[in-house]
Amino acid sequence: MVNNTISALFDFIQQSPTAFHATAQVAKLLTEQGFTQLSERNVWQITAGGRYFVTKNGSALIAFSIPATVQAQHAHDPCGFMMTASHSDSPMFKIKENPELTRAGAVVLNVEKYGGLLLQPWFDRPLSVAGRIVVRNHAGGTETRLVNLNRDLLVIPNLAIHMNREANDGHKIDVQQEMQPVFSLSSEVTLMALVAKEAAVSESDILSADLFVYNRTAPSMWGAEKEFISSPRLDDLACAWTTVQGFISAITDADTCEKPLSMIPVYCLFDNEEVGSSSRQGADSTFLSDVLERISEKLGWKGELHKIALSKSLMVSADNAHAVHPNYAASADPVNQPHINGGIVIKYNAAQKYTTDAETSAFFKLVCEKASVPYQVFTNNANIAGGSTLGNISQNHVSVPCVDIGLAQWAMHSPYETAGAQDIDYAVQVIRTLYASVY
Repeated sequence: MVNNTISALFDFIQQSPTAFHATAQVAKLLTEQGFTQLSERNVWQITAGGRYFVTKNGSALIAFSIPATVQAQHAHDPCGFMMTASHSDSPMFKIKENPELTRAGAVVLNVEKYGGLLLQPWFDRPLSVAGRIVVRNHAGGTETRLVNLNRDLLVIPNLAIHMNREANDGHKIDVQQEMQPVFSLSSEVTLMALVAKEAAVSESDILSADLFVYNRTAPSMWGAEKEFISSPRLDDLACAWTTVQGFISAITDADTCEKPLSMIPVYCLFDNEEVGSSSRQGADSTFLSDVLERISEKLGWKGELHKIALSKSLMVSADNAHAVHPNYAASADPVNQPHINGGIVIKYNAAQKYTTDAETSAFFKLVCEKASVPYQVFTNNANIAGGSTLGNISQNHVSVPCVDIGLAQWAMHSPYETAGAQDIDYAVQVIRTLYASVY
């Protein structure tokens, strides 16, 4: 079972080099399960028994299901929304406009950091380019296409130890000078020419692009008992994939269920978490609040009834957590030290970077117990400031109880991160149980 789950996760990650591709992959999974795509620009036709999703900017997505009994059962007494939130983006390099630079006889690409990268592991790895382009169409307008060059195209070479004898003693990396990936020895071929060929369009028809450099190293299952997984973009594609799998499984199982509905299941995939979420497709936007308001409107829950629905709602913010590191145990909290394959991590923070409180953690612990899935606790070392994630940011627009969870991993924000194989199965199981609890 674990091997099948990991194989499916690895395939999802390899098909998702950027947030645009990850969102497209989730949309494909949902469409295959009978979900109908809605457009923000059109009037929504929502019916009881329907399954729907809507995307934002091609890099964020919200899906929901309206069980068959919801309108009759809750016409004047709204139920709440059971939500999970994860994110589609990962730290990497964004390619700047007019990217080619010539240095010492080689052509390099001009890039900048996207997110809080762990820089050193990006050196000496096979890299490629993916993202989206906007092209002219025959009607005189534009259309967007996803592209993935999907071959070993770039490398950021290290400087030899002979030329930097202090390299292992600590070195501040100058991104603009030291981390521009090598593209070619010839100026005859441009990056956009390769992109145009891949997209089967004329280079002159490409009007603009959002392109990123990504790690090409294949995911791996390893360890004495194959207990570990390592892969690019585990943060947060592992949570994005496990939550959508649990979401789909619970809804499919509920098709034959006649028990009263307590909450409407909602799946959220946001973009730009790694750079603060303050975009129209990020958690710090009105995307989620707009979608929930539109659902309530179609169900007849207007004005105060919508606010009642929110008061009965709950969000599970799913973004990976730091496992205690065997070589750096002193960096962890002295007591609360999550272990790889130790189960779902519940995250706490006094400064509310994580939203977990006694009530929401108690609820989630009961879900874990019902799913027969172990759970563990993460708190920061008091001397080390941690990052924030989706839960507390989304609360700026949708004020609902929230619990922050994740999967224990090492090397967060490295281009090749490590987590536990068993934890992936645990996550699917507990999210399925979470969503099933609303029926």
